[in-house]
Amino acid sequence: MEYTHHYDSPFGGITLASDGEALTGLWFDGQKYFGASLSDHCEPRELPVFEEADKWLTIYFDGKEPDFMPPLSMKTTPFRKAVWEILRTIPYGRTMTYGEIAERIAGQMGLCRMSAQAVGGAVGHNPISLMIPCHRVVGTDGSLTGYAGGIEVKKKLLVLENADILC
Repeated sequence: MEYTHHYDSPFGGITLASDGEALTGLWFDGQKYFGASLSDHCEPRELPVFEEADKWLTIYFDGKEPDFMPPLSMKTTPFRKAVWEILRTIPYGRTMTYGEIAERIAGQMGLCRMSAQAVGGAVGHNPISLMIPCHRVVGTDGSLTGYAGGIEVKKKLLVLENADILC
């Protein structure tokens, strides 16, 4: 069984999902791929993991870096999980390019190179937005490219974090 919860952020509503123990989803309402990983059987419920996620989100939207992380469950392919684990290493207020992620993945897999487009697909399908910070991924020239929640939301998130960005 999966459960859902709603959070009102300054940038719009957020829907969270959980398997009862860990977060399995966090989407801005209406974003691309919204709820793509949700099963047909989910119900709204208050859970400790949602309380912890609410605390994390409140700290984050107050412009501070949370010093804890609710439990996350990433049910996906090994490739996407590897990309999402790299996203989790991008520090608050910093960015990384798709190409840099591709280089790291290639190194992990013992390959000479990896397609930045393949990385982009994995980044774009991240179901636990913000906590797996796909908004911190930028184009090779530092420009803001693709974000399932929309470029304007991506820009607001990076401004909130005082990240150096090209507008």
